Amino acid sequence: MTGDRIKCELVYSKLLTAVEDIMLEEFELPEGYIDIGIFTTQYDGVGYCAADEATKNSNVEVAYVKTLYGAGAGLNDGQVFGVITGPTISDVENGLRYIRDYAENKASVYSVNEDDSNLIYAQLVPKIGKYFSKTYGLPMGSSIAFLFAPALEGVVGIDEALTVADVEVVKFFGPPTNSNLSGAILTGTQANCRTACEAFKNAIISCVEDPVDY
Repeated sequence: MTGDRIKCELVYSKLLTAVEDIMLEEFELPEGYIDIGIFTTQYDGVGYCAADEATKNSNVEVAYVKTLYGAGAGLNDGQVFGVITGPTISDVENGLRYIRDYAENKASVYSVNEDDSNLIYAQLVPKIGKYFSKTYGLPMGSSIAFLFAPALEGVVGIDEALTVADVEVVKFFGPPTNSNLSGAILTGTQANCRTACEAFKNAIISCVEDPVDY
């Protein structure tokens, strides 16, 4: 139903040990790192946030995360492909466990219509980890709002979030992304990022309920 949180699925999570040289090169693993965890999630934004979460709670690095073109077209595709690595197998295993827990239990995917056919991602990240800090040039522990929705709805939601909340744009993702969405990463205090998430969600619900102005 409208406004309900929707459970996200972890589509795949696999440990590969002592990977071949081509994997070391393609994923640019740190010197001495030979074990990787690969994963894909049902929604791409969830995969990015789950990977960052893993860097806060386990001794891993995010080697590679990319949204898939035409993501989710097949039953087992997922929307994102991610790679984590660490100095030991147990480190990588722990990282994969945190990714699964985040994806299945903490992801803020919401329905914006009655039959749950239209979903958005409005994730408050109270304190970012190493991956987001490095990728977006933010201090460790910064708060962000990670916001994505279908292309037009995302633009409406981001505009409202910036109007209502005292936040700054870290990166805007104009439509269409690889998964045909739009969105942004915003930063500010934790309270303001939470306000931005709520404004984003509520604006999109209103947009879906009344789609044509003129």
